[in-house]
Amino acid sequence: MLTIQIVEDDRALSEGIMLALSEPGMEFLQSGDIKSAKEMFEDSNPEIIILDVNLPDGSGYDYLAWVRDSSQIPVLILTANDMETDEVRGLTLGADDYVTKPFSLAVLRARIKALIRRAESMPGHVRGENTYEEDMFFFDFERLAFSKGGKDISLSVNEQRLLRLLVENRGRIITRDILVDRLWSDGGEYVDENALSVTVNRLRGKLADKEDAASYIQTVYGQGYMWKKQV
Repeated sequence: MLTIQIVEDDRALSEGIMLALSEPGMEFLQSGDIKSAKEMFEDSNPEIIILDVNLPDGSGYDYLAWVRDSSQIPVLILTANDMETDEVRGLTLGADDYVTKPFSLAVLRARIKALIRRAESMPGHVRGENTYEEDMFFFDFERLAFSKGGKDISLSVNEQRLLRLLVENRGRIITRDILVDRLWSDGGEYVDENALSVTVNRLRGKLADKEDAASYIQTVYGQGYMWKKQV
């Protein structure tokens, strides 16, 4: 399991970053201030840190310096300051990368993937399983094998991506904007504004019978979708 700590006092931004980056085998720790960030760091030993500079109880640079006293794990700095001196300060203190707000989620994701490759090469790192099983479903996202009641399900690339996002974040609402960004920003073709709805409906049709098509992929009107079995 790869553990990523997000130290960001803007809760909405922190949630958005988490949803944009989440994949099977990852878990996230969210802190809104330095005090709780230090407690989480000591309790959970994260392998990557995404760190905002401006925090309510001090500077993110101070937290970075504190982390570097005991660890060389990858750290990416987030800041609204675009001055060269701020970037130099972060890199001098030991940051591995630096992103200025506002930023593209696609760019942030690419930067984090580079840091993940570094974290995975560090001693003692073990990734979690890439499988999910519930009721009649079995999904293997590493082998790209999907089945329902023991019968194989054929999914398109975007249907696989969508299913992975929903399952990994089960019980949590993923907005339409985030889903569109994750499904079509990496080279996939965005057809029109209904492309997401079409993909969701096709995936529902392959996973469930017509009478319970929405039991697993639930629509949260005005917000997005989530994976949550009805009880």
